[in-house]
Amino acid sequence: MAHGNKGFGEMLGKPSGPSDAPVPRRLPVAGVLASRDNALAALSSGTKVNRVHELIDPARSRIWEGHNRDYAVLNEASCADLIESFKAQGKQEVPAIVRRVKGDAHWDFEVICGARRHWTVSWMRAHDYPDFKLLVEIRELTDEEAFRVADIENRHRKDISDYERATDYFRAIERYYDGNQQRMVERLRVTKSWLSRYLELAKLPSEVVGAFASPHVIGIRHAAELAPLLKVGKSREAIIKEALLLAGEQASLNAAQAPLLKPAFVVRRMISSAKTPPQKLAKQYADDVRASNGVIIARKERVRGGGIKLHLLPRTRIAKAEYLKAFAAIFEGLPEDAPLG
Repeated sequence: MAHGNKGFGEMLGKPSGPSDAPVPRRLPVAGVLASRDNALAALSSGTKVNRVHELIDPARSRIWEGHNRDYAVLNEASCADLIESFKAQGKQEVPAIVRRVKGDAHWDFEVICGARRHWTVSWMRAHDYPDFKLLVEIRELTDEEAFRVADIENRHRKDISDYERATDYFRAIERYYDGNQQRMVERLRVTKSWLSRYLELAKLPSEVVGAFASPHVIGIRHAAELAPLLKVGKSREAIIKEALLLAGEQASLNAAQAPLLKPAFVVRRMISSAKTPPQKLAKQYADDVRASNGVIIARKERVRGGGIKLHLLPRTRIAKAEYLKAFAAIFEGLPEDAPLG
């Protein structure tokens, strides 16, 4: 019975003889040590990647300069969801991805992915949670690998603006791909047209970017509307001139704590200026009617017979009293005997 029940049954069904070899017993199920050996073998063969997680002081980690999020604009409102989650869970569930910093006594790590997590943990530590630490996953990454890891993690996040992505891609194409768009497309596994739309946004002139309430409200669709006109000398000049006026209006609105001009309205103004003949455009600038905060609310057009036609601009969010004040100033400037009918 050395072979057990299974072996005994097989022996009964086979002729006996000196040539019969013993049936080998099945190996026992691997234990803890064997499982560890299998895991090490998987690591050495490249079929499994070991990830090291640590809890660290966020003050000892810096944001990587190639990070695709604008850390400076993060605040309590933009990180509110993480703040509530960290408080409810009592910990950070998803680790930030970092790499070690070498040769700098001020820093131990730099954050490749997880700027919001880093900001939130820092906020927690400053607001009644001094022992809260940043959960990180430590990796060995080149700059190009770090860029791709950050892009993959953040590509579909809605809380990163088109402009942040665009500037990130524009910077990366020169740094890591020698300006070769096709090479970058292959590495990121995206289409060339998809990448081109973001690069187009990143190439908008600084004057055009300054016309918006914030760079973060500019979408790739806005850039797509403006790009063809910016490639032509005359229309580009008109758009930049209009953009400077819009920037002044935005500044005035901001100073008055009034709602800023919406992106779609800003784009329409710039497109309209590009399509208006230069002679009419010059006259148009001279005949702007502005509210007390500098925002253009109407435009005057002189017509035959000495009359004036007023064109009210839409969606300026200016109070009725401002219109009446501006129009009163127009009438006061007319001669006493000027016909008004």
